[in-house]
Amino acid sequence: MNKLALYFRLIRADKPIGILLLLWPTLWALWMASGGRPDPMVVVIFVLGTALMRSSGCAINDYADRDFDRHVKRTVDRPLTSGRIKGWEALMVALVLAILSFLLILPLNTLTKQLSVIAVIVAGSYPYFKRFFAIPQAYLGIAFGFGIPMAFAAVQDSVPAVAWWLLVANVFWAVAYDTEYAMVDRDDDLRIGIRTSAITFGKYDVVAVMLCYAAALGIDLVCGWMLGLRWWFVGGVLVAAAMALYHYTLIRGRDRMRCFAAFRHNNWLGAALFAGVALDYALG
Repeated sequence: MNKLALYFRLIRADKPIGILLLLWPTLWALWMASGGRPDPMVVVIFVLGTALMRSSGCAINDYADRDFDRHVKRTVDRPLTSGRIKGWEALMVALVLAILSFLLILPLNTLTKQLSVIAVIVAGSYPYFKRFFAIPQAYLGIAFGFGIPMAFAAVQDSVPAVAWWLLVANVFWAVAYDTEYAMVDRDDDLRIGIRTSAITFGKYDVVAVMLCYAAALGIDLVCGWMLGLRWWFVGGVLVAAAMALYHYTLIRGRDRMRCFAAFRHNNWLGAALFAGVALDYALG
């Protein structure tokens, strides 16, 4: 039971914020692709698959960062970093979860399965982008948003241009919230040589975060309007924009804990956008 508890900590089962940040864009896409009437079974498949792939990604991330995390205050006590589980165990957990995720999508069409292979490659390679890429959060945005084209593929058996634009919006959103997250670890990351957007943006980090929020919400607004969504959806975007302004009040002083609070609050921003989409289809 103690080992099982360590595996649960490895996959962040005790911290579901990561799953939620993947889930909201996937749900937007399922509702948009289906005109507000997604197949319940498809929704279940994507919800469970999102949770499994996020958990698998956490195990891969900890394996890739095992020699770095011991130098970061926030991660020094993780199960793999602290030596309570072995590297091969983390890899086996990641593999089992990825296989289970793939088994889930077997009832879906071929295009969705093909896109899932790309999603696995992107998710598995993300931890290594921090070694050389100046803004790895942008790559994270692709990994966290790849449920968008997969959702359109599952519903429509094609991926229209609007789906890729929604993915671009998700990249901007991910850069915004993960820069807030990176601001927490900036001092440690500078010392050990990890690349993050918080370091790359430097003194313009707060401005960059707010510009990314603006870009993400602007693209979302245009995409929703193109799909026929109107005032309930616009209301959801305005609520999300108000939340982004609230995040500015949290991060402008660059206090570590307030930056972390802003990052976690993005769950509600994503929920507001989904509520706008769902309500517009239901009541619009």
